[in-house]
Amino acid sequence: MAGTPDKGKFSTGIGQDVIEEALRAVEKRTDGDDAEAGAPVDLAPEGERLPVESAAPEAEAPAEPAPSADVVQKELEELKIQLEFSQSKGRELMEKIKDTHDKMLRAVADLENFKRRAQKEKEEVQKFGVERLLKDLLPIPDNLDRALEHARTQSDFDSLKKGLQMTRKLFEDTLGRHGVKSFSAQGQAFDPRLHEAMQHVETAEMAPGMVAQEVLRGYTLNDRLVRPALVMVSKAPEAGAAEPPAPAPEPPSSS
Repeated sequence: MAGTPDKGKFSTGIGQDVIEEALRAVEKRTDGDDAEAGAPVDLAPEGERLPVESAAPEAEAPAEPAPSADVVQKELEELKIQLEFSQSKGRELMEKIKDTHDKMLRAVADLENFKRRAQKEKEEVQKFGVERLLKDLLPIPDNLDRALEHARTQSDFDSLKKGLQMTRKLFEDTLGRHGVKSFSAQGQAFDPRLHEAMQHVETAEMAPGMVAQEVLRGYTLNDRLVRPALVMVSKAPEAGAAEPPAPAPEPPSSS
């Protein structure tokens, strides 16, 4: 039948240029060193590329095998050793803490005992600190008693005066052994650090501000002032002061 294609013939829609392009691609992949084996060949001409199937997803990594019983037992043994070591260190630390605590308690007790002893010694010093001075001063009233007894039995005032002077010297020497010294301010310039003024005395015999009269001597203890000297301080007489009246003449004696 006219116009009907022959049976048994195979007709393709691919042009001759496409076939030649595919052959060239095959030759290039065969000769090239960097081409990957098994890569699909693109037989479609430029502009008519055939769709490329997406790459297959990577295979999942195989799961790690479960640890064996020996490995688990070994890990348990190591943990047991570490636990025993930690417990041993903890016991040692507790022993050190207990020992330190006991030492602190003993130190506090020793401190309290020291405070009590110090307080007791302080009270004893306050009560009996002058015992040595008292023993040194006792001969003085003994000498005074002997002097008074001598004055009652005899009328030798020169001997009494000499005995009193010796007793006074004994008193000063005794005080000197304990660091107590007396000082005189008579005729010296008035010093408020050492002297205590009772009053001012007008006089032209000495410059103003001088000690005109000493009422009580001053004393120091180891160079520290214990009692200031009690004095009278001179000052210049006021101008135009009235002169003392002249004594009245004696009446003539009658013959």
